[in-house]
Amino acid sequence: MELTTLLHHPRSGWSKSFPQLDSPETLVTAFGAPELFDNPGPIAELAAAFPTSVLVGCSSAGEIHGGQVNDGTLSVAIARFSNTPLRLTSVPIQSPLQSREAGEAIGMALDQPDLRGVFVLSDGLGVNGSELVRGITAAIPAGSIVTGGLAGDGDRFQRTWVIDGGRPASGRVVAVGFYGDRVKIGHGSKGGWDIFGRERVVTRSEGNVLYELDGEPALDLYKEYLGELASQLPASALLFPLALRAQVGDEPQLVRTVLAIDEKHQAMVFAGDVPEGHLAQLMQANFDRLVSGAEGAAEDAFNTDEGACLAIAISCVGRRLVLGERTEEEVEATLAILPAGSQQVGFYSYGEISPVTGGSCELHNQTMTLTTFSEAA
Repeated sequence: MELTTLLHHPRSGWSKSFPQLDSPETLVTAFGAPELFDNPGPIAELAAAFPTSVLVGCSSAGEIHGGQVNDGTLSVAIARFSNTPLRLTSVPIQSPLQSREAGEAIGMALDQPDLRGVFVLSDGLGVNGSELVRGITAAIPAGSIVTGGLAGDGDRFQRTWVIDGGRPASGRVVAVGFYGDRVKIGHGSKGGWDIFGRERVVTRSEGNVLYELDGEPALDLYKEYLGELASQLPASALLFPLALRAQVGDEPQLVRTVLAIDEKHQAMVFAGDVPEGHLAQLMQANFDRLVSGAEGAAEDAFNTDEGACLAIAISCVGRRLVLGERTEEEVEATLAILPAGSQQVGFYSYGEISPVTGGSCELHNQTMTLTTFSEAA
């Protein structure tokens, strides 16, 4: 596998010339600033330079390039495989209610007996990530790895996009299928938040919309904990994600983060399902545990002996808001775990998609999720 990365900055342009790696077995991933939707020149340049390659990407809440986190840039990785066929597909999604159907359409388009993995990127706002994942996994061979994430828009929650047909597009889901026995795909997803307060029962919800906890309006509860930060909702709710489990003793807990609030119905819209009857508990940041969680994700993801790999790091926007000036510590930590010669790109997201260790694929929030790609000789 031939691999390189480059960065586009609005003032200085591209960090280096485009490599001559265009081919049907070349994957080009590009994670960029939300404003590239209105100024897509760099994305168009990529599409023109790699006309036969598979080009995917999305908007971010911060672009990861090596051990750096940037804003206003386009972070790109180019990986040319030797013996790994790739297939690209995309579907529209205009409402969270279409999420399962969209996932099934993605899965059916990529379904083949030799499918090894799916990397999926979705519009980050009008989607129920849990249902999207369920739809994909229901339509592909058992054992196929599904990873990816939901596009971001900083802490604004106004408009996100994915790259579809060589240009930014909202209201879309795109996915790449990887085929054959030569490709090696690793994955890891870790949190690092501390639980606090008492556990409450989800007494009223519909899909990813939470109305009541212990019979009380969920939005009121969040406002109580947020105090002065309540005026900054929904962004400030990222500081207090929700841990969910079906019953006492279930591990690991799923984490959910807020995408929007509904003042009229005193409800909160999350990136994934918040099932009725589940137990919910608030979480808060622990700086050192967030960074060690990122290390753990990298350790889980690098599980092959194929040497250098492409690592796609997808971390939650909430982690960036909490870590602040220490944000780069977590991407430096993941890069340090990977073998010499590995290249890392990625983005800060509104949701992360990865299998639970030893279990099925899930939509996560507030995690560092790493996917590694390498190819057997």
